[in-house]
Amino acid sequence: MIPLSLSPQGTVMTIKSVGGKPEIKRHLESLGFSCGSQVMVTSVLNGNVIVKIKESRIAISGEMARKIMV
Repeated sequence: MIPLSLSPQGTVMTIKSVGGKPEIKRHLESLGFSCGSQVMVTSVLNGNVIVKIKESRIAISGEMARKIMV
């Protein structure tokens, strides 16, 4: 497992776990970041990560991306 922030761009990965404080986990899960979901990093800009998940593009901070293991 590696953090989402280190995932290669353009590769579809499966989320294995979501870490962090309970409120951060709930926020990420409300955006679709739950175990078993497919996610793809489309770009990394200034430490922020833009991902495609469930037909949506979402920008998350690098800190949040490090809490998502793929």
